[in-house]
Amino acid sequence: MLAPAAVQAIDEAAHDAEPISLAEVNERSALLARFDRSYLVPTETFAHVVGRLTAPQRRGGPLRALAIDGRRAFRYHSVYYDTPDLRSFHDHRQGRRLRFKIRERVYQDTGERQYEIKLKGRRGDTVKHRQPLTGTDTPLAPAQQAFLAATLNRAYAIAAPATLHPSLSTDYLRATFVGDGERITCDAGLVCVDLRTQQAVHCDTDLVLVETKSTGHLTDADRVLHAHGVQPAVFTKYCGAFAALHPSLPANRWRRAARRAFGTGTG
Repeated sequence: MLAPAAVQAIDEAAHDAEPISLAEVNERSALLARFDRSYLVPTETFAHVVGRLTAPQRRGGPLRALAIDGRRAFRYHSVYYDTPDLRSFHDHRQGRRLRFKIRERVYQDTGERQYEIKLKGRRGDTVKHRQPLTGTDTPLAPAQQAFLAATLNRAYAIAAPATLHPSLSTDYLRATFVGDGERITCDAGLVCVDLRTQQAVHCDTDLVLVETKSTGHLTDADRVLHAHGVQPAVFTKYCGAFAALHPSLPANRWRRAARRAFGTGTG
């Protein structure tokens, strides 16, 4: 059976590009504090954009594809944690400066697990704090709760939520392209599940979710996307999924992009 168009597109693009190792990615473009921009890109347009960015003759050198043990596309599984009233979702909706997202990320091809806390920095950038998870550790274990409390106190001088529950899971395939100080992640086959109701939404099989990440503002990848008629989308996997899953939620800022990404049905 043929893979969905977007999955096939990111896998082919990654294998057509020159490789870069994880160690070199961390050295050249770790970007734990960065500006992110999201795009919903049709597969045909994606192929043209990545072709330009990875071309050997590109000024400044081609972007290279992350490669680990021969793989160029990697399976990601994330579980987000939120309060019973979805504080993280609503803080983002209301544009609160002191906001955070909490998740466990699993790199399924290697088994590596990370506990991640994403904060909003003073410049409007995203600042990620992470801690490895081993054995039976979960984000709700005492050590991870202490890490969350210390992180929020140090960054925002606020207390950690008293109660957290698993709220949403995401699964997708990702290819990553890297240059000096910039990175683009390309996701396909996204499935999001509300862990409270078990409702799910599936991303359009002809769309690649592209995020540009840099320490500054517009990157060459952003400019190439704009030149191909693709503008940034008001979209995050977490908030977009809830907007699609629960039409009664006040989520107007994400509704348009969520409708494009997921359509209107749930399953």
